[in-house]
Amino acid sequence: MSASITSILQRRAAGERLSRQDLTVLLESPDWTSIAAAGHAERLRRHPAKRVTYASFRIVNYTSVCNVSCTFCSFQDTEDSTRGYTLSLAEVEAKTLEAKEWGCDAIFFQGGVNRHLPLSYYVDCMSMIRSHGLSVRGLSPVEIVRLAEKEGLTVPALLAILKDSGLTSVPGAGAEILTERMRQILSPNKLAMQEWCDTMGECHKLGLGGSCNIVFGSSETTQDIVEHLGALRDQQDLTGGFQAFIPWIFQPQTKDFPIRHVRSWEYLRLLAASRLFLDNIDHVEVSVMVMGRELAELGLCAGADDVSSVVFEENVLASRGLKTVRAAERYITEAGFVPARRSIDHNLL
Repeated sequence: MSASITSILQRRAAGERLSRQDLTVLLESPDWTSIAAAGHAERLRRHPAKRVTYASFRIVNYTSVCNVSCTFCSFQDTEDSTRGYTLSLAEVEAKTLEAKEWGCDAIFFQGGVNRHLPLSYYVDCMSMIRSHGLSVRGLSPVEIVRLAEKEGLTVPALLAILKDSGLTSVPGAGAEILTERMRQILSPNKLAMQEWCDTMGECHKLGLGGSCNIVFGSSETTQDIVEHLGALRDQQDLTGGFQAFIPWIFQPQTKDFPIRHVRSWEYLRLLAASRLFLDNIDHVEVSVMVMGRELAELGLCAGADDVSSVVFEENVLASRGLKTVRAAERYITEAGFVPARRSIDHNLL
């Protein structure tokens, strides 16, 4: 183990909170195997050694129409596009009933920022999903803020209406990397760091927990990553609603957005360093869907205690993920762990 990280890992093992400078040193250290081992040790201190959790839900991308224009996204259709779609209530219900038949217990309800959709559309869809006994994780912070602005409501007032209609949790989507420099490169029309954090905080205050993430592999620097993870930890200190953290990498979607090759060990180093730094977030999830089965399996020995859920109908990303509950349980078992199904809110079933 290199001398530069020995003290950091020893202090963390003793229960000391790492500083941003500590995180910087870890993320720039070539000794990724020691960091991965420390991440796994931290995971073992928090969760039963053999248990790996998973959930099963269906994604419903209710509209492709969006005016945010992220440089990396190929899913968006502009308002004047002939390809753009918005699902009717009947179509959302059909997908919900299919999901229930497949054994899903939740709908992940997310789409573009479509300024033509009224609040009643969201209320009707969520109420319908709840009527069939499925929970709703839905809407990214930018969808929430833009809908509140259009309806002339505060964010807390809008969230109260949506929660009453069936919304049970909110994903930390649309974060990617929250620094101002990267926002200008990735998605200048999305929320700035503080607004994103404030919006998630309002969700947490109403009992709408959820996940948070990072998406890396473009032109970010180590300091961009440190600032992003620091913002997540600071927000968690304030409102405590992040149930899990998921590191992802960018996928090639558009010719206008350059991505770089993320080495396997670089991903594992970031996953493990995040497990050590994010001491106030219970779970770290490894994405089989994005990272692939072999690398995700290594992630379970570098700090992760949860695998990306059984996902039905992924339209935004190319998926290498798990398609059935049986496949998820077999995957976890073959990796040497004991599968445990959970709800989308991380309650064991």
